[in-house]
Amino acid sequence: MKRNHVGAWAAVALLLALLLAAGAAVAEDGVETYVLNEWNYVEGAMDVSSGIPEDAQGVLGDIRESGVLRVATEPYFPPQEFIDPDREGQDRFAGSDMELARRIAERMGVALEIVPMDFSEVLNAVATGTCDLAVSALSYTPERASQVTMSKGYFFSESGGGEGMMIREADAGEITGIEDLKGRDIVAQAGSLQEMMVAEHVQRYHEFRRLQLVQDVYDALTAGEADAAMVDADSAGVYIANNPACGLMLVPGVMFQLEDRYAGDRVAGKKGELQLMYFVNGVIEELLASGEYEAWYDAAVVRAAALGL
Repeated sequence: MKRNHVGAWAAVALLLALLLAAGAAVAEDGVETYVLNEWNYVEGAMDVSSGIPEDAQGVLGDIRESGVLRVATEPYFPPQEFIDPDREGQDRFAGSDMELARRIAERMGVALEIVPMDFSEVLNAVATGTCDLAVSALSYTPERASQVTMSKGYFFSESGGGEGMMIREADAGEITGIEDLKGRDIVAQAGSLQEMMVAEHVQRYHEFRRLQLVQDVYDALTAGEADAAMVDADSAGVYIANNPACGLMLVPGVMFQLEDRYAGDRVAGKKGELQLMYFVNGVIEELLASGEYEAWYDAAVVRAAALGL
């Protein structure tokens, strides 16, 4: 009898574990409890066709009451986010991520306020409640997931993406891999996944500097202020294609592929705001099904190229 009792509890525990791993909403006394998966980001989603639920709690409830969604971004990472000089006001924030932010606000039935800032401040803005969401080509890392609540992935590179190493074309014969970085200076964007890649994979170098903007990283290489940079391979590839005279290149064969849990750009919100992220995931699921985000991305690539970004 006792053995059967233990077995029953084990079955219940297994069911709960599977629900948690799947990011499901568990009903308790008719109330949905929103949960994280094993990697500490949210995979579950809600139906967003009717907007924010009337009984929304936390930040989602505050957004409904205020009628405004405040989104933090660093608008210097084309084609996901960039400044279009031919537009004014909030419309000047262009790129596929900015279209995502607009769609989230549209589904919520509220106005959108995009708040530009340095990338290193984006997560802090939502952690402290200064902004409601961060939409800024954010990759998952365990450290980020410990500070904020992250959505499911909404953009996955067709090329497989990953982190690459950028150098000057003139140095192609001297720098062919990370073993050639001994005694050389490296740069990466502060607070980025590329910064983490340097820490994990590059042991020997002269100096490693963290710069605020991705453009600062490219400019440091061009000016000879650094010998190599760890970069997002897709974004760097777009920059090189749009600026063929920049004299920069990605080192062939040097690519740090990410584990599945790191894949995809994600939206971030204040830690513990799971209902908010279930709403965001509802919008993301619509976009994944329709293919709209990819269309926005392709259009942003064309516009960024026209602007020479």
